[in-house]
Amino acid sequence: MVARVTARTLSRRGVHYGWVIVAVTFLTSLSTAGAVGLAGVFIAPLAKEFGWDTASISSAFAIRLLLFGLMAPFAAAFMERYGLRRVILTALALVTVGLLLGTAVTELWQLVVLWGFVVGIGTGLTAMVLGATVASRWFVERRGLVLGILTAAVATGQLVFLPLAAHLIEAVGWRLALVPNVAGLVLAAVLVALFLRDRPSDVGLTAFGAPPEPAGGVVPAAAAPGGSVFAAVGRAFSVLAESSRSPAFWILFSTFFICGLSTAGLIQTHFVSLCADFGMPQTDAAATLAMMGAFDFVGTILSGWLSDRYSNRWLLFWYYGLRGLSLLWLPHSTFSFYGLSLFALFYGLDWIATVPPTVKLAGQTFGAAKAPLVFGWIFTGHQIGAAVAAYGAGLSRTAWDTYLPAFYAAGFTCLIAAGLVLLLKPKARQPAAAPVPATAPAAA
Repeated sequence: MVARVTARTLSRRGVHYGWVIVAVTFLTSLSTAGAVGLAGVFIAPLAKEFGWDTASISSAFAIRLLLFGLMAPFAAAFMERYGLRRVILTALALVTVGLLLGTAVTELWQLVVLWGFVVGIGTGLTAMVLGATVASRWFVERRGLVLGILTAAVATGQLVFLPLAAHLIEAVGWRLALVPNVAGLVLAAVLVALFLRDRPSDVGLTAFGAPPEPAGGVVPAAAAPGGSVFAAVGRAFSVLAESSRSPAFWILFSTFFICGLSTAGLIQTHFVSLCADFGMPQTDAAATLAMMGAFDFVGTILSGWLSDRYSNRWLLFWYYGLRGLSLLWLPHSTFSFYGLSLFALFYGLDWIATVPPTVKLAGQTFGAAKAPLVFGWIFTGHQIGAAVAAYGAGLSRTAWDTYLPAFYAAGFTCLIAAGLVLLLKPKARQPAAAPVPATAPAAA
């Protein structure tokens, strides 16, 4: 009722209800991604209180990052079967419960179960496919821009809570540092329950930019979601079986693996600890990460805008190439205020700008109907890379007392990704149909 009344009110003022959906989805993605991104500032306090080493703590966060991606294709299938609102409310409940119960851990296995598996599954039910699903269902025009906005929410959410959490850890302890993130999750759940609807037809509209209904026509209601969990899982695997026969799928999967390896798993998880190794206070390092988030917000929205206008292959070439160069330069920045500010600007603008072009290429190659599911599997590659980097960098720190090998490796693999994307074949233009002479006979 609230959604329909709001949609009618906005429509009379010339505002499409899809933008309300974008706003609610933005907050949801911001809050759930925040639960993924807090890992970096909790390594030191957990190690201090419980005596666990960096590699052991990183294993829990690696599982969280892995499930954040592994759940993506199934999340897209669940959204098809059960609807956006049900899936998102379930996700928000899992993340909130997992974070809160995690404050009572006393053993490493408990941390792995709660902050690894429970939070990982909950965040994975939204992940990147939520934005792709909302954009494909609610928008025909401005789809690239919407993808940029919602992708920025995921990337920025992984960083925006860090400075406050770092400050609260020092002031009141790591347990209370979770309060802002949990508050955001609860607020998002309330707004989802009130305003989020699965499709434009649920509020009597067509998608933004879709052709208007004929005069006096009625917008058809979408088919009621339903079906078994097994059917949803089967749908996800059938799309994987079909799309994996295309070389384009494996190119996008591989490059997104490298994307996760060089962002969430490395910078998001270990940047604060890396800076601490060079004498920078944790609060200052977290503030630098937040600065990256601010630049990323701008860069990702700009990337969405660019993806509507320019070759997505060449956009990805430049994104991966420039990111690789920035990571190779980071160890030589001297970790001064100037050096890290320059890195935050350069790397932040490119943090997750790869998502809109990757989603667009998936849609162009496999079709708009399958794009969310295909992208879900591609995003799985992203989070496998993130998990490899999260654990691998922690292992490097434990075994060799330095993170630098992991950062150099990530930089070089980004340069490889820049070359791989050029192997994608550009979408062929369809030739214009020849005009039919007026005297031509009717086709049989």
